[in-house]
This record gives sequence, structure tokens and C-alpha cells, in this order.
Amino acid sequence: MSEQLWSAVDAYLCGLLVPGDPALDAALEASAAAGLPPIQVAPNQGKLLQLLARMIGARRILEIGTLGGYSTIWLARALPPDGTLITLEADAKHADVARANFSRAGVDRQIDLRLGLALDTLKQISTEGIAPFDLVFIDADKANIPAYFSFALDFTRRGGLVIVDNVIRSGAVIDAASADPDIRGIRQFNERIAREPRVSATAIQTVGSKGHDGFALALVTADP
Repeated sequence: MSEQLWSAVDAYLCGLLVPGDPALDAALEASAAAGLPPIQVAPNQGKLLQLLARMIGARRILEIGTLGGYSTIWLARALPPDGTLITLEADAKHADVARANFSRAGVDRQIDLRLGLALDTLKQISTEGIAPFDLVFIDADKANIPAYFSFALDFTRRGGLVIVDNVIRSGAVIDAASADPDIRGIRQFNERIAREPRVSATAIQTVGSKGHDGFALALVTADP
């Protein structure tokens, strides 16, 4: 099987189940025009995030890693009118593109974009009394995933979800000898959720227009 075939299958599925959306399409176009890396979730993955948020009746969502705000828009659209989403971004240029995308999509009033290093921002959030969240989506630098997950576990209500993207890395995750900080971070995270008694978790590898990767899904089974 080839990435060309995977992409063709994604196109087929998206054509049936994820029809074109002007605001989402414009967000992708604006991100590309600004030179942002094309590493956002695929359309069918974005809809999966939205469906998961809707399934649990999410009212408060935390996203770690905004990029151009594509996944943020998907998640924000799952919220009720009084719901809120906090998204964290370290790059000012990415944040500017995302804010414009939120405004165009009409979801800007429900989104609180925090600019700064996520570990610093998460420490600030821990003092604000905002938590617990219903859903946390982690899609940022992989070396710090174990630390992000620790915060997420402290911030997420019992019955809430923590979703972590890019946990397979074209299969490189199985290389125990890797010196790559991203691979080491992902492996440490996977080992953490395997022994973490406060979650019930699994990980799924995926293929598609974004290549060979995957995500982890953790159901929080204890109060934070």
C-alpha cells in the first residue's frame, strides 16, 4: 500500500462524509498562504474530534497546539452557545493566522487563544480555577507530551477525554534506541498511560493523507 492510495481513500471518505466548508477551507488556504507547515489534522480527523466532543457533551475544551486553528474550529463548533475553548500557541505568527481564521468562521467569541510556551501557560491556567475541562486535545511538540499529559490529567473531569495526536510517527515509535527527542517523548507518554490508573486508554495507528501516524485516546476514570 502507498501513501497515494491512502490519500485517495481519504479523499473518497471526505467527499462522502466531510463535505467542503467555506470557513474551514479558508482556514487551510490562509494557513498555507502564511507559510504555516501543513501539519494540521485531516478533515475526517477534524470531524472525529468534533464528534467525540459532542458525544461527551463537552462545554469546556483545552487544546495544546493551535497552529492555524483548523482543529480548533472543528472543536469549537461542537460547543454549546455558552461553551468555551482555550487553545495554546507558542508562535505569534501562527496565533495571528488562527485569530483571523476564528473570526472568519464565527467562533472567535468562544475561543481564548493564549500565546506563550505551553508549559508556562498551563502553569498559569492551573492557578485560574478554570478546570476541570471535558476534553483536552494535545497536538504540540512531541518531546513535551509527557508533561502536557500530566497537566491534562490534572485538568480533566472524570468521564472526560484526553486525545493525543501523532503518537506513531511513521512507525518510529517502536524504536527503543531512538535519540530523537520527539520519539523519546512519545514513548515516555505511551509508557505513562500504560501504567496510569486514572485513565483507560488505547492508541490507534492511522494511514491517510497525513501519512502513517496515529492517536491515543484516554478516558479519565478518576476525579482530578
